[in-house]
Amino acid sequence: MALRTAPVELPDVQHDPGHPFGVYVHVPFCITRCGYCDFNTYTPAELGGVNPDAWLQALGTELALAAARLTAPTVNTVFVGGGTPSLLGGARLAALLDLVREHFSLAPEAEITTEANPESTWPEFFDAIRAAGFTRLSLGMQSVSPRVLATLDRVHSPGRAAAAVGEARAAGFQHVSLDLIYGTPGETDEDLLRSVDTAVEAGVDHVSAYSLLVEPGTALARRVRSGELPAPDDDVLAHRYELVDARLSEAGMTWYEVSNWSRPGGECRHNLGYWNGGQWWGAGPGAHGYVGTTRWWNVKHPNAYAEALAGSVLPVAGFEQLDAEARHTEDVLLKTRLRQGLPFSGLNAEERERAKAVVADGLLVADGDRLVLTPRGRLLADGVVRTLLG
Repeated sequence: MALRTAPVELPDVQHDPGHPFGVYVHVPFCITRCGYCDFNTYTPAELGGVNPDAWLQALGTELALAAARLTAPTVNTVFVGGGTPSLLGGARLAALLDLVREHFSLAPEAEITTEANPESTWPEFFDAIRAAGFTRLSLGMQSVSPRVLATLDRVHSPGRAAAAVGEARAAGFQHVSLDLIYGTPGETDEDLLRSVDTAVEAGVDHVSAYSLLVEPGTALARRVRSGELPAPDDDVLAHRYELVDARLSEAGMTWYEVSNWSRPGGECRHNLGYWNGGQWWGAGPGAHGYVGTTRWWNVKHPNAYAEALAGSVLPVAGFEQLDAEARHTEDVLLKTRLRQGLPFSGLNAEERERAKAVVADGLLVADGDRLVLTPRGRLLADGVVRTLLG
């Protein structure tokens, strides 16, 4: 179904108790727009009447409507993403979590994560959100190279992310992740290795590393199209990935998804829920949800989101019903990327034959009933999936 700005009626959805259930909350606010970002975010100049307090009020209404439609699932994970959730400040993030607790039952050991940008955090912020019940922090570091940060339009100083990790640790956070981007025009191998080493030395238990994507419609895409910046080179990106993997492996971190490494127990349970077929309610402007066999997405602009909820209407822009074939395709797509691998027994006869050929090519290895990407296979994961699905 095509995306629409006016809300549509969401069909009845019910959580399957055999799968973990999460809540994702999208915070749409950013101070500036990074040149590479195509997320659903808005700077103050792009917003009309919706401020963080009005957005929070609308969010409470959406969560109430969501809870009324579901049969009281226990929430295993909460993830607050964006945008820049740390712009809300500690008190509003605490209020946000109170809203989730008001309408849903959280499991006793629920993982509760918020993303944060280093420049909008400080010790009192970490103290406040830890006291509120957040258990995990994901900080956007990207790089410690000044020229790389400048190309990405990141505004924090090179050392701020590591300092923020120390402040979060002092506040009592045991689980802290840093995000890296590799392959930025002008980046060198040394730039990347310094960034990885800084993350390790900061004491985090999780690192996500993503290759730079030039998304259509972004400022970065315009700069590449004009010739001001070169496009990322696939061979360079593969080499940089190998550098990240080797350095993190040496430091005792293990990949558990193609772009994610952690120490034992540091895996992001919320994201594992996505990859393992879990279900979640996506709240906030532009958020996606998936419950039962229905996937939906909310209207994107915060004003349209708040307007719908002011009338006690779920702000759904569109939805789709996933049949068995679509669910199988997603299962192959997602589980192939995991270190635990894809169950061979879950493939049909044609896919099994294709899987044997991929194993013979050295891109997958059989581990019992599981098919697991080899190091070379991780570099070609998307191609492996396309081959398996035929």
